Amino acid sequence: MDTHDTRRSAEHFLNLIKESHRGKFKVYIGMSAGVGKTYRMLQEAHQLLDAGVDVRIGYIETHGRAETEALVAGLPFVPRRKLFYKGKELDEMDTQGIVNLHPEIVVVDELAHTNIEGSENPKRWQDVMQILDAGISVISAINIQHIESLNEQVQEITGVEVHERVPDSVLAMADEVVNIDLTAEDLIDRLKAGKIYKPEKIQMALNNFFRQEHILQLRELALKEVALRVEKKVENEIVNTAQLHGRILAVIDSSEKRARKVIRKTARMATHLNAGFTVLYVQSDREAPDKIPLARQRYLINNFNLAQELGGEVMRVHSNRHVDTIVEACIDRKISNVCISKPEFSLYSLIITAIRLRFLLNRLSRLNIDLTILS
Repeated sequence: MDTHDTRRSAEHFLNLIKESHRGKFKVYIGMSAGVGKTYRMLQEAHQLLDAGVDVRIGYIETHGRAETEALVAGLPFVPRRKLFYKGKELDEMDTQGIVNLHPEIVVVDELAHTNIEGSENPKRWQDVMQILDAGISVISAINIQHIESLNEQVQEITGVEVHERVPDSVLAMADEVVNIDLTAEDLIDRLKAGKIYKPEKIQMALNNFFRQEHILQLRELALKEVALRVEKKVENEIVNTAQLHGRILAVIDSSEKRARKVIRKTARMATHLNAGFTVLYVQSDREAPDKIPLARQRYLINNFNLAQELGGEVMRVHSNRHVDTIVEACIDRKISNVCISKPEFSLYSLIITAIRLRFLLNRLSRLNIDLTILS
């Protein structure tokens, strides 16, 4: 982006700020490390500072990249907070210090970062929400692999499960979402030139995450994600259409990964349709509180939390009438689409599932409700 375009971007962001007392939220999204998110944020910070705006650096991570470190010079910082953890002195962003100083705009890098134990909030995105609520605008950045609902897709592409994740509901709050795009060839060239990682890490990166086929797929995901966020923003500004598409029901069991996948895919579908979603767990006598294994209880709690983080409603109903309970929930919540996972591949479970599925299909078809089986 040249100086003129950066200035226009800064001016546009300033216009957004004036529209509300709550801070405005701008997010730069990239397909991977090294595409230039931090560099772009620092460029914009300089433009805003030159325009007379009170902009501060809340937290920035240069990763030792010379061109990024050069841009830090001349920008005012909010001093980091010192913490002792396992005998070591570490630093974190001083969220309360930012609120107390109350700059007009603060730059906060690494949105998906997990804070040191003992911090006020477990996650940096929660710090950002606190800063926004205080009326301070935030410019932040995230890589595509850290978006909660894309976790399985990224894992399928790269073979790596990313543990630091940001709920989609956080991105949905963004007033402006910008994609930082590079071709796969340009990104690999930057990596080989030592502009992303230190020399000893380059070959390992090329052999794993930074393989060209991975980058191409992640780039497509990033482009689609930003397009989706922009589309939803425009729709919501024109008219509130969430009610026009009804509500989606995700039916889960007490499994860990299968239920988690259904929740994420349903949340993603709800975003595309601009609809709400509900997660239903039907608890039979076999999984009563005194009978269900502790591991399964933990999976349920984690998946209920995930559903709420993604903006969904959770229903836990004790019943041995599985199909009837689903249908009742559909009527009560005005559901237009029911999402379930594909059957387990054992003879007994297939027979039971087939019988239930037939009954469920018949009941839902009478109510004009769609059924989606997720892989």
